[in-house]
Amino acid sequence: MDLKFTGATPTDTERQAVDALLGPPASGWEGAATRSDEDLRWARGGAAAAKDRRDQLLPALHAVNDRVGWISEGALDYICRRLTVAPAEAYGVATFYAMFSLRPRPAKVLHVCTDLACAARGSAALGAELTASLAPAGTPVRGAVWQESPCLGLCERAPAALLLRAGAPHTASVVAPATAGALTDAARAPGAAPAGPPPEAAVPQAGRPGLVLLRRIGTTDPASLDDYRASGGYTALRRAFALGPAGVIREVLDAGLVGRGGAAFPTGRKWEATAQQPDTPHYLVCNADESEPGTFKDRVLMEGDPYALVEAMTVAGYATGARQGFVYLRGEYPLAYERLSHALDSARTRGLLGPDVLGQGYAFDIEIRRGAGAYICGEETAIFNSIEGLRGEPRSKPPFPVEKGLFGKPTAVNNVETLVNVLAILEHGAAAYAATGTGSSTGTKLFCVSGQVARPGVYELPFGASLRELLELAGPPQDLRAVLLGGAAGGFVRPGELDIPLTFEGTRAAGTTLGSGVVLVLDGSVELPRVLLRIAEFFRDESCGQCVPCRVGTVRQEEALHRIKDRTGAAAADDIALLREVGQAMRDASICGLGQTAWNAVESAIDRLGVYK
Repeated sequence: MDLKFTGATPTDTERQAVDALLGPPASGWEGAATRSDEDLRWARGGAAAAKDRRDQLLPALHAVNDRVGWISEGALDYICRRLTVAPAEAYGVATFYAMFSLRPRPAKVLHVCTDLACAARGSAALGAELTASLAPAGTPVRGAVWQESPCLGLCERAPAALLLRAGAPHTASVVAPATAGALTDAARAPGAAPAGPPPEAAVPQAGRPGLVLLRRIGTTDPASLDDYRASGGYTALRRAFALGPAGVIREVLDAGLVGRGGAAFPTGRKWEATAQQPDTPHYLVCNADESEPGTFKDRVLMEGDPYALVEAMTVAGYATGARQGFVYLRGEYPLAYERLSHALDSARTRGLLGPDVLGQGYAFDIEIRRGAGAYICGEETAIFNSIEGLRGEPRSKPPFPVEKGLFGKPTAVNNVETLVNVLAILEHGAAAYAATGTGSSTGTKLFCVSGQVARPGVYELPFGASLRELLELAGPPQDLRAVLLGGAAGGFVRPGELDIPLTFEGTRAAGTTLGSGVVLVLDGSVELPRVLLRIAEFFRDESCGQCVPCRVGTVRQEEALHRIKDRTGAAAADDIALLREVGQAMRDASICGLGQTAWNAVESAIDRLGVYK
């Protein structure tokens, strides 16, 4: 598509959506109805202006998509003129994200999750019923359309669906557990969809003593700053100001906190390296784009205790010398967006964000940037590109983010769970924090338990508890077949291996990974070859295509798994050998963790579970 030759023009609604975000166009060059004599005398824009505005590209695409439901050529052209972005580049960005459409579609789009946890809970049957009662996926009917979706992060309520309705205002409704009847009713009357359950419904341990990260879920009103402060909120920030930035980093180092996203990098070292960079400004980015299938702990934290994230980010910004923080939030988390937005507004009103936080002379603020459906944007450098208005493709490292991150400046990136841990460290001291867990994995960990268990949800346990202890809390099935640890990028565990200690070092020694805390439980009714195919489809869909080993390897992997889905023994041997060769190539040569881990679960299913024997 070459927008210069289509003659496409935006509708009034599309213009209004963009102007509501960016303000009215300042000149004819930016899309005003006419070009004045002054416009014709002075050309404006250029590379510098484009660079200044480029980070508004993703919000502008969201604005049109939210208002109309899809992005027309005219709307895209108008966005390009407003932001001085080349149409080809904007087209590349708009087509990168699954939640955007550049083809006409109804205002109501029903995203039905078909990923691992929902598949284990009957999403295939749900899709068949929807096809019969509404229409096949992707077929508009009565002003709505449904489509299959990767994980929506609602695994404790599987099978799940998310209904998005474009308009002013646009609305979002979660239907989970979903039935064909409930989805049909929601599609016909989105406003009549029942309200979701409270946050504590996702936390079977809610209200129990001993919780650290989940202690406020179900006991504190997530919309009330007063409630948050009454429950100890902002104690950590006050202590941070008393310690000073270097003192905060020392506490985090002494506590032994490591990142909870799977890489387990020491948080204190990351903050220290960022704080020491002479280049300015420094940025803080909260990775709230948890897209690993089966992961939903960060959503529960943001929905149930949003002020904790706001406070933790303020502490992190203070320690690293950042004046601006960004929360990169999954586009599929509308309630978390609403709760966080409210928390940020309240914090600004009360002087807990802004030019003089708590009267300490420290200026800090936080902005939410919504993702739009791209698993790869959970990679830290892909987040930078996405915020900057580029395709969300990972960058080659070095340079590392602490040197050149967001906008080319020193940046610390942490996920939600990691940041919230900092509050406990400052409230109780590094020694008390490190007394929980093991020597190498300190503190507590959140686990997302889903699949065939009696009580799915987010659980908090000290590092070092066994997988058996966790499953006993959740209620395992009688005929346990396997447990997938770490999500699609993780590995399978046999029923005889339930005494594995849930620590980074313990799972590594057992030949698997803790990852982001996914614990997907499968019983004997699940067809493992189909589960592996779904994992392969996921990685093929989510590969950004930037590097050949991942782009080609994920496709070859899926093809081989299709060929052997009904074979075993010698009939599958050649394709298994091919899978090993392709998997090793992806692991060795891919740019980022997506390609490097795309073969993990398949390999463990072959070697540990003997799927094709």
